[in-house]
Amino acid sequence: MIGQDIQKASELLRKGLVVAIPTETVYGLAANALNEDAVLSVFAIKNRPQFDPLIIHLPDFDSASKYTHSIPQKAFFLAKRFMPGPLTLLLYKNDNIPYIVTSGSDKVAIRVPKHTLTLELLKDLDFPLAAPSANPFGYISPTKAAHVEKQLGEKIPYIIDGGDSEIGIESTIIDCTTSPFTILRLGGLAIKDLEDCLGEKLQFNITQNSNPEAPGQLDKHYSPRTPLLLLESISDYKITNQNIAILSFGNQALPENILSINLSVLADDKEAAKNLFHSMRLLDEAKVDLIIVQKLPNKGLGAAINDRLIRASIK
Repeated sequence: MIGQDIQKASELLRKGLVVAIPTETVYGLAANALNEDAVLSVFAIKNRPQFDPLIIHLPDFDSASKYTHSIPQKAFFLAKRFMPGPLTLLLYKNDNIPYIVTSGSDKVAIRVPKHTLTLELLKDLDFPLAAPSANPFGYISPTKAAHVEKQLGEKIPYIIDGGDSEIGIESTIIDCTTSPFTILRLGGLAIKDLEDCLGEKLQFNITQNSNPEAPGQLDKHYSPRTPLLLLESISDYKITNQNIAILSFGNQALPENILSINLSVLADDKEAAKNLFHSMRLLDEAKVDLIIVQKLPNKGLGAAINDRLIRASIK
């Protein structure tokens, strides 16, 4: 069932059930983060391996002290500037966070989503929500309630419809337990803005296949079922009679009579991020043999978009 009944969602979550929630990044599959059985349901519904940790969602950063400790001062700087918003901070967890949430780690990822309905829900609950993206593990993340319903609708009792996700790619994840802080996942915030806030350069550790510290670090992720080929330029591919589709960026001439979607004709990285996952889904459903995708300039959100495309193109 899809709707906007926050009270109904609250009741289901209190009973240990799972609810899909909207955020400004993508839709999440939420459960009581303090209830191990509820969290296990999230892994089961997504068919997600339990070595891949989850993010907990809070109504405000002030709540972080209930579930984490040893928060460094610079984490407060980031929270003041970017929360609520597409930022996730990895911090040392308190004992009340089950290890199933963190995949056995002593650190937990937290964030405050910037969505009116979900913030209302979080404020109505006396527990945080563990919520990965609301899609089968490894597939394209959902940015509409309809995406969730199509793939998980029969497995979950309720989907809160919050409209289209404003940003369209997942949050940026920063490990605040290192010095300097470390980027674990590129996401909805530009690296320059984060570094300007901190007054220092960040480290990077965005791929960990054997023991990921945060979601989105596995090589193969965000993948359509149709093979995806990532190129520096569409012109690098010799067009034949093959049944292909094209995902492009910027104002450029494309071959006629070939299915194509432009992420942003104006070459706007924010518009491209918002359109990315929905466009990938449309092309994946078009029953073509191959999706050709053009890399974006590696600046702003372009770096995070390219990260998603690289992982989606892994065979």
